[in-house]
Amino acid sequence: MRLLFVLATLLFSQQLFASVTNNSRVDVLVVVGAPGEKEFTPVFTETAENWSAACKAAKKNMVLLDSRTGASNQLAEITRILSSQTASDDDLWIILIGHGTFDGKEAKFNLAGPDLSATDAGKLLSPIPRPIIFINTSSSSAPFLNEVSGTNRIVITATKSGWEENYARFGKFLSKSVTDPAADIDKDGQVSVLEAFLTAARQVEEFYATEKRLTTEHALIDDNGDKKGTGASFFRGVRAAKKAEDDAQLDGFHAHQIYFLPNAEEAKLSPSIRKRRNALELSLENLRAKKKEMPEAEYLKTIEPILIQLSRLYKEAEEGRKQ
Repeated sequence: MRLLFVLATLLFSQQLFASVTNNSRVDVLVVVGAPGEKEFTPVFTETAENWSAACKAAKKNMVLLDSRTGASNQLAEITRILSSQTASDDDLWIILIGHGTFDGKEAKFNLAGPDLSATDAGKLLSPIPRPIIFINTSSSSAPFLNEVSGTNRIVITATKSGWEENYARFGKFLSKSVTDPAADIDKDGQVSVLEAFLTAARQVEEFYATEKRLTTEHALIDDNGDKKGTGASFFRGVRAAKKAEDDAQLDGFHAHQIYFLPNAEEAKLSPSIRKRRNALELSLENLRAKKKEMPEAEYLKTIEPILIQLSRLYKEAEEGRKQ
């Protein structure tokens, strides 16, 4: 029975890899690293299958790099794929599924062949001229946030520290929540990156509470480029309801603008229009955060041109659909 399972796993990986690499465009890169103990193989397989199903539903082109297909140097393949990315307004999703390690200085994601360090990840992503959603679901993944965080990026890690070294369950829950209607917290017919993150983090908490075990993983999200990250406990609904101890700006707003599977209205917007819309909305959100510090007349005068630009942008999008 175990042999049949392994053969089925390898067949799934090989068929999926063959089916997506014929198209040079990459929307989603899923990397299944070295599985370690056999007990984790079914979980990693299921997680990869969930992402495959999500990509099919969203019509995204997915590339799977799976250590179980006999790959001897996954890092070289990751480098090849990422270095070939050209300028685009389309999001590039990168999902790491597997185990991680931390030696007190450097965090690594375990691969077949040389491992991917947090420093490596930062260098590989630095020249890519695309918006990036980087998700490391492994143990000890938090240090990757410090290296990958940046402008026009959303970074999610399964842990809040490199020392959270136990197997992380967050990834499996996240792979389901990205397209799960039950994860649509604000009920707008689509699941944002933030909503998927919050849902998966809540399910992790519920798992440990049900099992009456000490929680050994605490996921973080960063979408403002400050390399700090925000935990799910800071949110009430889809808005941050707590303040950071150092008064740092909390994450989440931009992540709530991005959807793996957008609703019909959102899908009608071109990547260029969506990019401009998101930038204007983010400017508006930043001003609202400063409202108490500004005279009302100054505040209204400042937000008016932003609202006008948003109105014109939606009119432009509507006219573009009629042509």
